Amino acid sequence: MTRPIRFPSNFLWGTATSAYQIEGSPLADGAGHSIWTRFAATPGRIANGDTGDVACDHYRRWRDDVALMRQLGMKAYRFSIAWSRILPQGTGAVNEAGLAFYDRLIDELLANGIEPMVTLYHWDLPAALDDRGGWLNPDIADWFAAYARIVFDRYDDRVRHWVTLNEPWVVTDGGYLHGTLAPGHRNAYEAPIASHNLLRAHGAAVQVYREIGRHQIGLVVNIEPKYPASDAPEDVAATRRADAYMNRQYLDPVFLGSYPAELKEIFGPAWPDWPARDFDLISQKLDFIGINYYTRNVCRHDGANWPLQVAPVRQPQATYTETGWEVFPQGLTDTLVGFKRRYGDMPVYVMENGSAFYDPPQAAHGRVHDPLRMDCLRGNIAALAAAIEQGVDLRGYMVWSLLDNLEWSLGFAKRFGIVHVDFATQRRTPKDSALLYARIVASNGACLDEDIGNDIANDSREA
Repeated sequence: MTRPIRFPSNFLWGTATSAYQIEGSPLADGAGHSIWTRFAATPGRIANGDTGDVACDHYRRWRDDVALMRQLGMKAYRFSIAWSRILPQGTGAVNEAGLAFYDRLIDELLANGIEPMVTLYHWDLPAALDDRGGWLNPDIADWFAAYARIVFDRYDDRVRHWVTLNEPWVVTDGGYLHGTLAPGHRNAYEAPIASHNLLRAHGAAVQVYREIGRHQIGLVVNIEPKYPASDAPEDVAATRRADAYMNRQYLDPVFLGSYPAELKEIFGPAWPDWPARDFDLISQKLDFIGINYYTRNVCRHDGANWPLQVAPVRQPQATYTETGWEVFPQGLTDTLVGFKRRYGDMPVYVMENGSAFYDPPQAAHGRVHDPLRMDCLRGNIAALAAAIEQGVDLRGYMVWSLLDNLEWSLGFAKRFGIVHVDFATQRRTPKDSALLYARIVASNGACLDEDIGNDIANDSREA
C-alpha cells in the first residue's frame, strides 16, 4: 500500500512566465531594445521568423491573465521584469512608465490573493549594455546592482520573494558558447567570463538587497541530473564533467566558494584563474534556492563532442517531449535530494517544471486534451512529495508555463503552457492539464491519491 501524498499546509503552488516570452510590446512606453529584440530581428535566428513583438500580448492583457490565474486557484505567480523597460539604456535614466506597468501587475496579483515572485533577469539584457560588452564586461556587476536597487526600492513593500538570475547556465551555454540564444556568440574563451560575471552580478544584487530589502532573495538554476551510460571509467568521467559544467558550475561558487575542478579540464587554456575576492562577493548568503527541472541526461564519453566530450544516450521505451527531453520524474526527486546532500538544508522552490507536447486542435467544446502533459504533471508532483519525505525543505512549485509562449529560438511551435494560446486571436483556453493542476492546488496535492483522469475528461466535456 502506497503512503498518501502530503504537502505542507503553507505550500506555495503557482505558475511561471518570463517577460520577453509573453509580454509583447517590447518597445512600448519608452522601453529600450534588449538582446532578444535584436536577436529576433536577425534572419534565421528564431524558427519561422517568430518574434516577441506581440507574443501573448500580456503587456496589454495582464489583467485578464491575472483573472485566469485566480480562476485556476494559483497561490503564486513567478514573472520577470524586463530590465530595458526600467532602464532603456541599461543604466542612467529611469523609465517611469516601465516601473508603473509592474506596479499595476503586482497590485492586481495581490488584490486577487496571488503572491508575486519576481525575477530580476530572465535573459533579456538591455541592448545598450551588450554594446558595452554585456556579460563580458566586469562592470556589469555594478550595472546589475544599480538596476536591482531601483526595482527593490519600488516593489519590496509588496514583493516577498526575489530572484536575481534565472538559469545562468542557459545564458552562457546558449548565448556565449554555442550561439543558439542571444546574443549569439560562439567562443569558448568568452563562456567562462560570462558565467563568472553573471555570478558576480548575482552577488552584488544580493548585497544591495541586504542593505535595503525586508524579505527573501535567492538564485534560480536549472539542474539536469547526470547518470553514466555504463560503469566504464570514461563514461563515469564524462558524467562528472557534464555535472560540473551544467550544475555545479553555478552552485559550488555560491555555496562552497569555488568552482569545480573539472571546469579547467573542460575549458583548458580558456579557463581563467579568478581572484579570491570574487568568491566573497559571489557567495552571499541566500534565503532560498530555486531549482528548475525538466529532464535528466544519461552520459557517455564522446571525444568529438566539443567541449565536454560527452554525448547523451537516448533511452529505449521512454517518453520524450517535443523538445527531445526524456520524461523522468525520478530525476526531480534525485535533484532535490542531491542538492540537500551536497549543499545542506535550506528552503527550496521548484521554480520551473513542465513539458512541451503537441496539442491537438481545439474541439468544438473549447478544451484542449493533453494527456501526456497531465501524466508529466502528476509524475513530477509525486516526485516532489517523495523529496519532502526524504527531508527536503520544499516550499513551493511553479509549473512552466501559465501560457503557451515564445519558446526562445524555437519560436511558437513548442507549447509548454497549461493554457492554450491562439496566437492569431490571443484567445486563452485552459487545457486539461490546467484543470488537473487547479485540482491539485485546491487539494494541496491530496487529489493525486485519487484516480481523477475521468473526472477531468468529464469536466472538459461539460464545459
